[in-house]
Amino acid sequence: MLGQMMQQPLLISSQITHAARYHGDAEIVSVETTGGVHRTTWGEVEQRSRQLASALLQLGLDHCDRAATLAWNNYRHLEVYFGVSGAGLVCHTINPRLFPEQLVYIFNHAEDKVLFIDKTFLPLIAAIRDKLDHLKHIVLMGPVDEEAEKQVPGIIGYDDLVARGERNFRWPEFDENTASSLCYTSGTTGNPKGALYSHRSTVLHSYAVVMPDSLGLSGRDCIMPVVPMFHVNAWGIPYAAAMVGAKLVLPGPNLDGDSLKNLINEHQVTLAAGVPTLWQGLIGSLKKSGEKVPSLNRTVIGGSACPPSMIATFRDDYDVDTLHAWGMTEMSPIGSVSTLLHKHLSLSADEQAAVRAKQGRPPFGVALKIMDDDGNDLPNDGEAQGNLYAQGHWVIDAYFNVDTPAPHRDGWFPTGDIATLDGNGILTIKDRSKDVIKSGGEWISSVELENLAMGMDELADAAVIAARHAKWDERPLLIAVKAEGQNPSEQDILAGFEGKVASWQIPDAVVFVEQLPRNATGKVLKNKLRDEFGDTLLNQG
Repeated sequence: MLGQMMQQPLLISSQITHAARYHGDAEIVSVETTGGVHRTTWGEVEQRSRQLASALLQLGLDHCDRAATLAWNNYRHLEVYFGVSGAGLVCHTINPRLFPEQLVYIFNHAEDKVLFIDKTFLPLIAAIRDKLDHLKHIVLMGPVDEEAEKQVPGIIGYDDLVARGERNFRWPEFDENTASSLCYTSGTTGNPKGALYSHRSTVLHSYAVVMPDSLGLSGRDCIMPVVPMFHVNAWGIPYAAAMVGAKLVLPGPNLDGDSLKNLINEHQVTLAAGVPTLWQGLIGSLKKSGEKVPSLNRTVIGGSACPPSMIATFRDDYDVDTLHAWGMTEMSPIGSVSTLLHKHLSLSADEQAAVRAKQGRPPFGVALKIMDDDGNDLPNDGEAQGNLYAQGHWVIDAYFNVDTPAPHRDGWFPTGDIATLDGNGILTIKDRSKDVIKSGGEWISSVELENLAMGMDELADAAVIAARHAKWDERPLLIAVKAEGQNPSEQDILAGFEGKVASWQIPDAVVFVEQLPRNATGKVLKNKLRDEFGDTLLNQG
């Protein structure tokens, strides 16, 4: 016997329809690429995204054709999110920080037919336009001027395109498993790989994002996604915010500490989300100015491990709670969020902080487990370390448009992380499997050492790599950037590890550099550090 319930497909268009119907007057503040601030509402975004959907279909795009974006966080990009997917097309956000060769590969691999582009990136696309095999239309997300037309002949003005669309256009209905958006990984080796999400997976992911034990979004929030909309769909925040009616502040291209501080205080932002490097800039700006951010009650930090010292600074100096999240492009991306259970409330502040520093528990819809190299399940005892695998409603089944088989093991996706899970499913990422240091048969976590290094006032940035060693095969080597006005010695830094980790885990040496190499999403390129400094300890010997 089947239940006698209505059947309605889980479509992204239903999210923006709900937003317009029940909180259409909720404000969206957008910092423009060319300067200035634009204000709109969820109701206006829904109207214009429907017109955009209509206009795209008038251009002759077929069901599930890809429409790419090279754009900052702004209201037009938000309209593209809903207009493209709502029309039955695929919204393909592209990271403009990739190398031109990678951009060409991604455009051609995805077979993008349309590109929406902010003015900032016109020179970038002009240089590679003749290499893009499938691109038919380029839309400038702003007014077309003589300069834009000269750089990209035939470019279409975004507002002109929207104006062509039917105001009474109705969202089409189709299978909820239809592809909705496409995001490519920014891996350090090989070509980027595409994760093709569905309407169903995106809507279910949105439900997970708003849950209290996840990011806890609500209509009472003013949310500023500092994480770019080209980075895993801004962690799904635009879709989730539409569901609950939150006010949005879209910060545009200027993500320096002063700009973020001013936006938070001017618009009374309650929740902001981004990677650790962005929050380092905000904290630096606050310390320098002596200002506070009284409206901000929580930050979401993901993309890479958050140093415990940053969590403590937000808590102790600014009364801001930190939600430490973990995920991947292949997971849409939310895999876990660090929130407290009821039993943790009786713990001391330091004990609670230790829990919050971990990567947290998976929301309903995601399952995690650890296995050894032979595929045997390991216990959830908080001690056993193994390869982390994921399974769930918004975890990819295969990479987009590739001939190689899916990398899964018995239906579980290999994350590439080394981790522990405790009895409550609380996740602790120990390292990436390619970055863990294997010294004399024992594992040393580069993440743990980096967190300690980032807690030192003398350092502004730090990474730990496995350096080759004549006796132990590998030993930890710290690559560090000195903080402004600081000039520590190698001995000063190494002494900072004493008593905090076992003596045999302390790095053998410190190499000071001006800056660390990072990929397009801000992650440290440890492969480059290993290439440059991997023989340091051998040379010392």
